[in-house]
Parts: sequence; C-alpha cells; structure tokens
Amino acid sequence: MIPAAFEYHRPADVQAAIRVLQDHGDEARVLAGGHSLIPMMKLRMAELGHLVDLQDIAELKGISVEGATVSIGAMTTQQELIAHEELARVAPILREAALQIADPQVRYMGTVGGNVANGDPGNDMPGLMQCLGATYTLVGPGGTREVAARDFYEAAYMTDREDEEILTRITFTAPTGGYAYEKQKRKIGDYATAAAAVLIAAEGGKVTRASIAMTNLSDVPVHSGAAAEALIGTNCDEEATTAAIAAMLDDIEPTEDNRGPVEFKRHVAGVILARAIQRAWSRA
Repeated sequence: MIPAAFEYHRPADVQAAIRVLQDHGDEARVLAGGHSLIPMMKLRMAELGHLVDLQDIAELKGISVEGATVSIGAMTTQQELIAHEELARVAPILREAALQIADPQVRYMGTVGGNVANGDPGNDMPGLMQCLGATYTLVGPGGTREVAARDFYEAAYMTDREDEEILTRITFTAPTGGYAYEKQKRKIGDYATAAAAVLIAAEGGKVTRASIAMTNLSDVPVHSGAAAEALIGTNCDEEATTAAIAAMLDDIEPTEDNRGPVEFKRHVAGVILARAIQRAWSRA
C-alpha cells in the first residue's frame, strides 16, 4: 500500500527538529531508520501529516569510548555498532546482539536510537540496554534529561519519552567479565521468540556480579534482578542456573501469538537463558 500524503521535514539540528514537533503536535513524528514507522504508514496504521527525518543531524551520530564510558548517538546504525572495533573491544555483547538483528539490509539503515525509543517489546536493543544499565538522553522544549533504560519502558509502544522529546544518545559503563546474547527466532529477519542478554563478572571461580534481561516475553523488556541474584556466589552450575531460570520465569508474562503458545515461549525462554548463562560464564 501507499502511505497517506504527508509533509517531509529534514532539519539540520535537534532544536529545529523539536520546533517542528512543537508546531505540529500529534500530526508529527520523527523518523530514524524507518523500519517500524514506514511499514505502519504503508498499512495506514499510522497516518501523519508531518515526518521529521533525523538523518542530517550530525550530533545524533557517532560512537565514543572515553575510559570506561561508552556513548552512542541515537542515529548510529546497527552496522556501525558491528564495525566499530573499539566498541567491540570494550562491549562485545553489542556486536554479538546487533549481528542477530534482522538482515544486513536492515542493519545498514536501522538505528540504535530507533530500536530503543520505539517501545516495541520485540526489539533487541531495549533489553540489552537494560542489561548494560544504560542511560538515555532525551532533549525536548524543556531542556535535557536522562532516564535509565530500566525505567524507560511502561507498556508496549509506551515509554517515558514525551511527544516533543527526541532520544539523542545512549550512555553506559563498559561491562567487565563474561557476556552473551542468545536469541531464538523462527527465521532470519524475524523478531525473537525469546532472547536473553547476560553479563557475568567472576572472581575466584564464583560469580561476583551479574545482570540478566529478557526480550519479547512481556509487553516491555524484562530486567530480572532476581535471576541475576540467583547466580551470585555460585559457579553457575546446574543448580544455580535452574534457580536463575525459575526467577526469570516469575518475572516474564508472555502472550500467545504466531510464535507459539505461552507454555512454549516459557520453555524457550528457559532454554535460551541457560545457554546465555553458560556462554557468559565460559567467557568470565
């Protein structure tokens, strides 16, 4: 199908983009990579009078690593995450996850900012950013504010971002220890049936710190503190892994869809988390 008619805006800076959003209110929407919004417009599920393309805003692009602090511009593409050698050195889980998103054509256009800001529970980056303890920078008419990724998601496609705000940057402290991003999907390019991001730090053969987040198993990404806590002080043996899975299953709320019934999704979630824990532990 063809989208309804709209006016196209391509501002050169964030403040100009915000002014368009202020001028047109609910009739305006920002465009990042376009992989979520454009299909909805073609299906007439979203009809907008004004489309604000962020491609020309240089301040929204780029990756910087300063000491242990990683900063990623919202318009950085998934392919740029994969290709950035310094980022792969300090946070290899990002490359591992990005390589599992859709296909190369999508990764060359899809942006990390669009992936996390859309509020789609099937997207890979929101759960990963919760696992990393990332912070989102939002800029709007009232200025700049920061929101923890773990506090950002409210419901499916509902986030803490105000309509006239733009997510500009993602920041986190480079993780240490082992990592893994495991994902089960029906075919290349599909959303996950279940995915798990795991970070594990160890000393003396025991887990000293862990972080676990799950994707597409609720209407928001699920950061499971209880699952991570179940691993602390253990050597990630079968008993500890089983306890972490049980804790995670208490935190998720999958729904039946064309990827399977609820019990199947819960089973897959357990299998995927077990794999992620063991691989992260092997790297720790």
